Amino acid sequence: MYLKTPFLTKEKAQEIIKEFPTPFHIYDEKGIRENAENVYKAFSWNKGFKEYFAVKANPNPFLINILREYGCGCDCSSKTELMLSKAIGATGEDIMFSSNDTPLEEFKYCNDLGGIINLDDITHIEAVEKACGRLPKKMSCRFNPGGIFQITNSIMDRPDDAKYGMTPDQLYEAFAIMKQKGVEEFGIHAFLCSNTVTNEYYGVLSKLLFQLAVDLKKALDIKISFINLSGGVGIPYTPDQKPNDILEIGENVRKVYEEIFTPAGMDDVAIYTEMGRFMMGPYGALVTTAINEKHIYKEYIGVDACAANLMRPAIYGSYHHITVLGKENAQKDHTYDVTGSLCENCDKFAINRRLPEINMGDIVYIHDTGAHGFSMGYNYNGKLRSAELLLCTDGSTKLIRRAETPKDYFSTFDCFDFHKDLISE
Repeated sequence: MYLKTPFLTKEKAQEIIKEFPTPFHIYDEKGIRENAENVYKAFSWNKGFKEYFAVKANPNPFLINILREYGCGCDCSSKTELMLSKAIGATGEDIMFSSNDTPLEEFKYCNDLGGIINLDDITHIEAVEKACGRLPKKMSCRFNPGGIFQITNSIMDRPDDAKYGMTPDQLYEAFAIMKQKGVEEFGIHAFLCSNTVTNEYYGVLSKLLFQLAVDLKKALDIKISFINLSGGVGIPYTPDQKPNDILEIGENVRKVYEEIFTPAGMDDVAIYTEMGRFMMGPYGALVTTAINEKHIYKEYIGVDACAANLMRPAIYGSYHHITVLGKENAQKDHTYDVTGSLCENCDKFAINRRLPEINMGDIVYIHDTGAHGFSMGYNYNGKLRSAELLLCTDGSTKLIRRAETPKDYFSTFDCFDFHKDLISE
């Protein structure tokens, strides 16, 4: 078992709650910085290495700007994410646009910013040409090898059942067409697994993509500028999982690089990644308060957060570890379902979870919400999105997104004449 330790003490949480009531998401600046530094250290052997943080994982500009200090770019999947990147100063090749089922205007918007367009489908060649007038000089294509990938996971272990990417034949055809239409530099991208808790995944994926790149270059006489290994490097949500070692992962990729690219004279190919979950997941937590207990056929603890704040357990059945602050060393001798207040029975952060006795007012710390936590929030049942806070390296706390108010909730109904007293509450 690997100890999952909160980056927030009960005393610090109580201090914060005086100013910012629960629920809220809070992020550990120190952990984010140390991890980003290690990622770049792990791939320092590759001159062109760049991590493109997956904006969808956590679209908070304060957090993205911390990563940008270490050289990270932005991986975007929509126009709004492109707009956010532009707003914080990320333009040009600091942007990778990996979208699917994409409106034409979004291709044009990315191209106008100078970002790298990563095509999900062969038909998008014509779409980009139509949207932009011509194809950019540097482009990427997303690859789907089909079949069952060697390292599997519960989210996407059958590439041939995934909507993403091109078949091998389509990739060859796409690159040939793109070359004929003026593209000069090519990249290959693939996302085949999600949240792998193994140091082997990137190495296995690298072998597949590097050999494909060598074959494409020989067949089509094109310049392969970069390989984007995408995401998939995961985090240990459960205490029985050993955390990934990014230094070992980087070394595994280096070995494959020297095995395949160096003999082929392609040791100028840059390596890109887009590790949203690995970059941010462990460094965020949802802090909530126990406000209700119910004793029927099971024992329930109700907290003031709900699936609108963290929906992964509700929609995926995902495990998020729970610590009752101040009771870290107490015996886990109670079995609870920990629930929110939505009118949905799946609104549960934990089911049959062994925890210390929870009393009303106890502060419940839900681990690993830094990626796909706040960003997947919604307003069902009229729930309002919580605040986001940053625990700074000096120990202070900074508000990096205020909590929504009823006025925010009603603001898009500008075609309806609400009573002013209502929306001012």
